[in-house]
Amino acid sequence: MNRTSPVRRALGGRAARSLTPAVLAAVLVAGVAACGSSDTSSPGTARSTRTLSAAPSASPSPTPSERSQADFAASVSAEEERSRQKAEATLKGVEGKGDAIDDVSVSGLPVEPSERFRSALVRVTNRTDKEAFYAVRVEFVDASGKVLDSVVLGFSDTPPGRTVSEHANSRKAAGVKTFPRIAQAQRG
Repeated sequence: MNRTSPVRRALGGRAARSLTPAVLAAVLVAGVAACGSSDTSSPGTARSTRTLSAAPSASPSPTPSERSQADFAASVSAEEERSRQKAEATLKGVEGKGDAIDDVSVSGLPVEPSERFRSALVRVTNRTDKEAFYAVRVEFVDASGKVLDSVVLGFSDTPPGRTVSEHANSRKAAGVKTFPRIAQAQRG
């Protein structure tokens, strides 16, 4: 009885021993694929239509979009600016901290001296039963309590019973150990 593996018999004993396991595995996979059948429509026949090429074929180009990535980014930026302006207008007439101060929280994010801006995560929870707009003023203060920057955010169409979040970013407080705090929050 011959105990030599089919691969060694096909390649010859010495050639098979010199192959690395990865090459040997590739040879086995190619052999199994060549023996496989991709068409079983007629009994007793086996067909394999496998094409191997040295260079990968080019993938089809994506369908051109009417809007470019730059157009999309510009529209998002414009919407954020409209929301911020609406928040500024909403907070303009607010006395004190506003009616939504209990619905808003803020967490400072870690800062490195080399960072170009200071960031805080602001969360708004809509505790009402309908969509609402929230205007929030975040202050970045230093250890002495001095306000280094004030950033206004607008949270449009906040769903009822849900919490949404957004980053407040300050370039004026960059590289300085600051603490963000909610100065005002108003439901509009």
